Order: sequence, then structure tokens, then C-alpha cells
Amino acid sequence: MNMNHVSFFWLPSDQQALFQAIETEFAQMVELSIRSGKIELPPIPQVVLEIQKLCLDEATTVTDVAECLIDDPGLTAVVLRIANSVIFNSRNIAYSDINTAVSRLGIFRVRDIVTAQAVKQLKYSVNLRDDCNQILRESATNSRKLCATMVLVTNAFKHLDPQEYAYLESDKALLVGLLADIGLFCLLNEYHLYLEQGNYLDHDLAMRIFESRCNRTSYHVLKTWGFDQDFLSVASNKERPHKPREVSYLDVAKIAYHLLLFREQDESIDDHEIEINATGAEVLYELSNLSDNDFKSQIRSIIHSSGF
Repeated sequence: MNMNHVSFFWLPSDQQALFQAIETEFAQMVELSIRSGKIELPPIPQVVLEIQKLCLDEATTVTDVAECLIDDPGLTAVVLRIANSVIFNSRNIAYSDINTAVSRLGIFRVRDIVTAQAVKQLKYSVNLRDDCNQILRESATNSRKLCATMVLVTNAFKHLDPQEYAYLESDKALLVGLLADIGLFCLLNEYHLYLEQGNYLDHDLAMRIFESRCNRTSYHVLKTWGFDQDFLSVASNKERPHKPREVSYLDVAKIAYHLLLFREQDESIDDHEIEINATGAEVLYELSNLSDNDFKSQIRSIIHSSGF
């Protein structure tokens, strides 16, 4: 498997500088769109946008979000299914109505879930050029592997020291991984429109531009949608100014990505440096020593039990 589309935001600094030096009309157009905040956001359902807006209002209640969800029966069914999944329902209590499910999950986690679901569907259903559609489908596959591996890493930390790492949440790790490269859609859409207007851009050069700008674009999209700093840090591959914990979700993402490179025997692992504490080193050691069958089986199990 080609890991390029997961690694858009993990490029070494020297490569980043090289790609930023590429001077093309398209590169300048994308950069201007990002700086001005006018890059087109992914076309997700109106109900999801309404829930995102509700979460920005401190006066919003569980009932407000539940009533908004009811307008979309399909999405309501998704939230109920995920609320009852193994990863999101640690107490193993069945939730049959949407008010109870939203109350248990919390309005922000519901926002995260419906956004991730919308983005997942978008990656498979959007109608761009064939090469763009293929990139998005590969991105969907790789995002699932990244988020599942992040859950695996999170669980390993919590197993080694339950009290110290109680703040790390498996469900949040999964959602952070799913949404980490959301900016890719925006870049592909710009590329599609650019070519539709009669312009030409070499495919390989376009891919380099995507790689160099995916992190900034993903950060912009998630910040516009009101996501918290953990999502923003992983999307941008930059830790927050004052790291609140010894191990952050960005650390979890880096360990997960390193494991995926290791499993795929990807040569770019030589350029992927991670700084981890003693527990992180133990986590990396234990998960690296799983057999390929055990690792893949655990990843499949996490994806299957997530409800997505």
C-alpha cells in the first residue's frame, strides 16, 4: 500500500522547503485561498453544518442537537449505531433513542461523529476527475488504518499505566485520525476546477503541491468548523504552544504513523523522527513486535467495532 496520502502532513522540513519553492499559478492560487480563508470547504450535509454551528453556541443543549439530528433519519441511525459500538460505549449500555445517545456522547462528540461520517461518505461519493476520485478513495482507506492504529496505541498507553493516561480517549483518537487529512478534498477540488478551466498541471507536480499544503488546509477546515486543539495539532503536525500533557494525541498519531510505515516497509520511515517518553518507547516496542497477522487482525477489529 502506498502511504503517501496519509503522510501529507509528515514531510521532512527540507522537502517542505523544496515544494514551497515550486512556482506555478496553481500553487499560488491555493496558497492565496488558504491565507485568505476562502478555500472551498467540503460539501457536507446541511444538518452537519447546523450541528457544527450549534456547538459554537454556549447555550446549546442536548435537546437542540437531538432535534437537529431528527431532521436526518439516516444520520440519526448512524449516531445511534456508533453510540452503541464497542469503542464509544465502554459501559455496554444499549441506547435506543437519540436524546439519550446525544446525552451520553456529549454534543461535541456528536459533532465529531457526524462530521467524520459525512467526510467518509464524501470521499467515496464525490464526482471529480477519475484520478481525484481515486486519491480520495485511497485517502479513505489510509485514514481508517491511521485512526485504528491510533486507537491501538492509545489502548496500549492506557494498559501500561491506566491512571497516568486516563485522559487519552480511544474514541477521540479514532475521530482525530479520521479527520486528519480533510484538507485533501479542498486541494483536489481546486485542482479539478483548475483543469476544468482549461489549464494544465503535471499530475506529479500537483501531488507535491497537495503534500506540501495539506496540513495547512486541514488545519483551516477544522478550525473553521470549530474543532479543538487536539484535532488541529494532528492535522497540522504541530504541537500546541503549551503542551498540557506528557503524551498528546499528536504523539499518538506519530507513533501510529511510524508503526504503519514499519508494517509497510516504507523507505520514508528513515525520515520520520519521533520523540517519545519511556512509556511511548515501550508501546512502540510492543506493537512493533506483533506478528503481521495479529496487527492486521486488531486493526480490522477496531474498524469493525467503531460503528463507522
